[in-house]
Amino acid sequence: MFGIYLKRELSRRKKAALVIAMGLALGIALVITVNSVSAGMQQAQEKVLQSLYGLGTDMTVTKARTAPTGNNQSDRPNFEFDASSNDSDDTQSSDRVTTQGGQTLKSALVTKVADQKGVSAAVGALSLNVTKVDGSFTQGEAQTDTSSSSGSSSSGQQGGPGGGQGGNSGSTAPPQVQGGGASFDVNSYSVMGIDVTNQELGPLATTTITSGKTFTTAQANAKVAVLSKSYAKENKYTVGKTLTISGTKYTIIGIATPESSESTTDVYLPLKQAQTLGDSANLVSTIYVQATDSKQIDTVKSTIQKNISGTTVTTSADLAETVSGSLSTASNLATSVGKWLSIAVLAAAFLVAALLTSSAVSRRVREFGTLKALGWPSRKVTRQVVGESVVNGLIGGVLGIGLGLAAAYAVTAVSPKLTAQLGNTGGGGGGMGGGPGGGGGPGQQSAANTMEIALSAPVSLTTIALAAGLAITGGLIAGAMGGWRASRMRPADALRSVS
Repeated sequence: MFGIYLKRELSRRKKAALVIAMGLALGIALVITVNSVSAGMQQAQEKVLQSLYGLGTDMTVTKARTAPTGNNQSDRPNFEFDASSNDSDDTQSSDRVTTQGGQTLKSALVTKVADQKGVSAAVGALSLNVTKVDGSFTQGEAQTDTSSSSGSSSSGQQGGPGGGQGGNSGSTAPPQVQGGGASFDVNSYSVMGIDVTNQELGPLATTTITSGKTFTTAQANAKVAVLSKSYAKENKYTVGKTLTISGTKYTIIGIATPESSESTTDVYLPLKQAQTLGDSANLVSTIYVQATDSKQIDTVKSTIQKNISGTTVTTSADLAETVSGSLSTASNLATSVGKWLSIAVLAAAFLVAALLTSSAVSRRVREFGTLKALGWPSRKVTRQVVGESVVNGLIGGVLGIGLGLAAAYAVTAVSPKLTAQLGNTGGGGGGMGGGPGGGGGPGQQSAANTMEIALSAPVSLTTIALAAGLAITGGLIAGAMGGWRASRMRPADALRSVS
């Protein structure tokens, strides 16, 4: 009886049911769209962060660089060349290797960090920057102005004794150096020394070896290198060739391609080789840390800061706060304005559905009064009204899910481009505490940490379940108000409406 009556009443009031369903549908569609766009923002932000601190890395430990004191000139560029060669074809080259990021840490701290409570693994890495200057000198040639010399000599012969003196002066005119100069090219690139025994944690974790192979544990101090795909392509390096840094030749064993975005490291070396190259024996610039429980990252951070003084611990959440650009702006809009807009629209949709249902009940006074006169109890009348409202809510949920999926698909199809720029977090360098994104200077660092991300709007099953729950909730709220109104009606109300 309930089902038959429900079907008949909904068929009779198609227009009113559709109005209520559409109101709920718009609110639900907006919720799906906002949630899916927010999920896309989160994925885009994770791509930015993973490309800088490595997959599986929960935090990094660094030490802020101290300000130079006195007249220390050691940090200033210093290149020495031999300009005495007479061969203008001799090419001269000089490399300057400097550590990047914050102040270096002792390698022993890696073990100390790994022993902290809540830490699953910790590895050290050394970030270097190589500035290479190469080119050649061309010596100038000394030339004498012969025309001036002969003119002075003639004048001296005609002038007697005085002229003779003038001739001697002209013949001793100093020669002038013409031509010559120097042509040098300056190239700067980043080098990362990694722990080859644990490559699943740290800067090499977010790359895939697309040519050659990666390091083995036996190559902890071998003169081998892995290059990023972009750097190898730009400089025409392939597997098997050699890369020379400060006179040391490294055999290229692999080409790495980043999984999510542009790589911020050009050359990867075994950690011991990087320490030798940078004159930083038993030193690292960044310690990459993985926690045993991702929900306890803040606790682990506090533990490390308490037990290892003088260090800066940066988590992915800290790093996310420094992301700026259109990605950050859009994310703030989606999470703040979008969230409150969704709440406001949903509240309005629920209220409109409740008022329309209550109004529809008021127009059915004769119907409900007659049913009560025939013996229907108030709870049965209320159940009927709530049942109709829940069906209207489910229809609205189906329509809302369809509209929301269409909107999310449209965002993914368009894939608007967003820029993300990562600022410093106090570690003293680029990237997460000056790690992979160290760069070669302020300008280069900014360029290395700016990325372009294509926005998508993935819709999860959780979002669809949320939409279905909102649809049922809206139907129940509307049904509750309409049912309460219907339960207060009496058979006498129906008789008065007839008269």
